[in-house]
Amino acid sequence: MNTRRIAASLAAVIALGGLAACGGSDSGEDGDDITLRVNLFGKFGYTEAYKKFEEDHPGVKIVETAEGDLGKYNTKLTQQIAAGGDAGDVVAIEEGQTVAFLAAPDKFVNLQDEGGNDVKDRWLPWVWDKATTADGKTTIGYGTDVGGLAMCYRRDLFEKAGLPTDREEVGKLWPTWDDFIATGKKFQSGIKDDKVAFIDSSTNTYNSILMQQGDHTYFDRDDELVFDTNPAVKTAWDYAVEMTEADLSAQLKAFSDEWNAGFKNGSFAAIACPAWMTGYIKDQSGEENAGKWDIATVPGGGGNWGGSWLAVPTSSKHQDMALELIEFLSNEEGQMMAFEAEGRLPSLPALYDQPELKEATNAYFNEAPIGQLFVAGASQLEPVYLGTKNVPVRDAVENALRSVENGEVPPAQGWDDASAAAEKAAR
Repeated sequence: MNTRRIAASLAAVIALGGLAACGGSDSGEDGDDITLRVNLFGKFGYTEAYKKFEEDHPGVKIVETAEGDLGKYNTKLTQQIAAGGDAGDVVAIEEGQTVAFLAAPDKFVNLQDEGGNDVKDRWLPWVWDKATTADGKTTIGYGTDVGGLAMCYRRDLFEKAGLPTDREEVGKLWPTWDDFIATGKKFQSGIKDDKVAFIDSSTNTYNSILMQQGDHTYFDRDDELVFDTNPAVKTAWDYAVEMTEADLSAQLKAFSDEWNAGFKNGSFAAIACPAWMTGYIKDQSGEENAGKWDIATVPGGGGNWGGSWLAVPTSSKHQDMALELIEFLSNEEGQMMAFEAEGRLPSLPALYDQPELKEATNAYFNEAPIGQLFVAGASQLEPVYLGTKNVPVRDAVENALRSVENGEVPPAQGWDDASAAAEKAAR
């Protein structure tokens, strides 16, 4: 790994983090009641797990703060961690941020010093490795979920457009992304409603395609920017542009208010769907759309998009109890609770043969066999390397692609803009 690049990145993070105010300690001293603050993005499905932990630990109260916008969450957490500020007793680290935080391992409790080596074989090997420093001496987080890919779709809208609605037949429509685009064109010609698009966004779909194309995206394993030379990036970009030019997109930015409303209003018919997305779709679509959604296989035959780790910052005033909490939330019982609540696919192979997971269905998604759709290939999921500056580069590229999607610039200019923005963001 390029240590000079990481050192420079960390220096920039610390400089930025200096803007964040340092927080004080939690309520409670030794022997008193303890409040554990858990800082997450999105919904992890921990409500019932918190209740059980509190029952088993009298005097402990868990307070969760969840940020819906991943970009805002990552920026704030980076600032807090770098400044040694009030980040929380437990924080979630998204897959795109693991490498960046591994550049500052002293900011987190080393789980290897807390018995982590005795339990590391619980996880898929790459899940443990991805939260461990290159020298193998420090592990900063316990894995929670992984993001096996599928495709979620609206049965009612497919029927209205004259397409099959059975999930197996739908999956046969698009073994490849070329077939997916062809299906989208059929949908648009059949739906006869200019307020309904085939997909939520070309830019969002781009990310799913990119994560299928190889073992790295914007950075190689030496942490060098390869935006212009990695064919995976251009392949995903070209497919996204083709979807835009075919007028298949509702042009909705992920996690925006408009995107959230689009789920409920039926503004689009299909969305690339990692396991964790199922809970989000249910929450945003509402009970009035129960049974209208279903899940089929994703073009290209699977992939991994997403995944998280739970860590304890060294700034926590209640490290021992926080360590107990992340051990519980990331063990078999805790991960099953998260799966049942929000569809988060466990990262523990021992669960993959359990009937509760293997035979699971999702009533909201027309009883879709999520155990088969997501779990069957989970043990074969491969990690995708995301560099130290992945998050700012990803945001810059998405913004450039979104300008193409919205018709603000032509595709060729958009690619040049993305290249320049990626280079700037990677500095």
